[in-house]
Amino acid sequence: MFVRALQWVGAILFVWSLAWGGRAYFQRFDAVAPAGSSGLVPLLIDVALFSAFALHHSVLARTPLKQWLHARVGPDVERALYVILASSLFFACTWGWRPLPGTWYALTGAWWWVGAAVQWLGVAVTLLAARTLSLKELMGLDPARQVRSTTEPPTLETRGLYRLVRHPIYFGWVLFVGGAPLMTSTRLLFAVVSVLYLVIAIPFEERGLIENFGEPYRAYRRTVRWRMVPGIY
Repeated sequence: MFVRALQWVGAILFVWSLAWGGRAYFQRFDAVAPAGSSGLVPLLIDVALFSAFALHHSVLARTPLKQWLHARVGPDVERALYVILASSLFFACTWGWRPLPGTWYALTGAWWWVGAAVQWLGVAVTLLAARTLSLKELMGLDPARQVRSTTEPPTLETRGLYRLVRHPIYFGWVLFVGGAPLMTSTRLLFAVVSVLYLVIAIPFEERGLIENFGEPYRAYRRTVRWRMVPGIY
């Protein structure tokens, strides 16, 4: 009962933090610091906030540490704690994000709709890719799948959008943060820092995938050339 309650706490925080983060990117990141104010301190604070989230996301996602936690608290509790902490840190990052001075561009007319369409396409791509993997697993609500993953050979997912790029959830993120019709410096920093983190993290993530899947993942990499953005990376 306690473990299931912990999982539901994580799932609720997961959905809430993503909803809050989306609202922040659509609305709060419109904010622009007063003209003439220094952007250095807010920039350092923003980078520190995202770094805290990224460090947790990378360190606790690494297989050796996950196995260490599995041995002590079990896969169900480990996943629930991971989701709770990751969601809390993402909320803290988007809630504490400081505005920077300046606006890079502001689309109007038909171009505004193009930018908005790119953003919503990013949301759709992310949801479809997450559904292919299993939304319940990402939210920490599929304990049976977690247990099976420790006792049976893992299954490599190559369906749907995974035939286009190897990390379609990240592709959706790039579309979402990059399509904003109003690109303030506040919003641009979040987009650049988050995408840069994904670019750096993918080689490490794929190293872990090779350890888990072996030759099938190597063959998949040869078949699907692009990591995150078709034709670019």
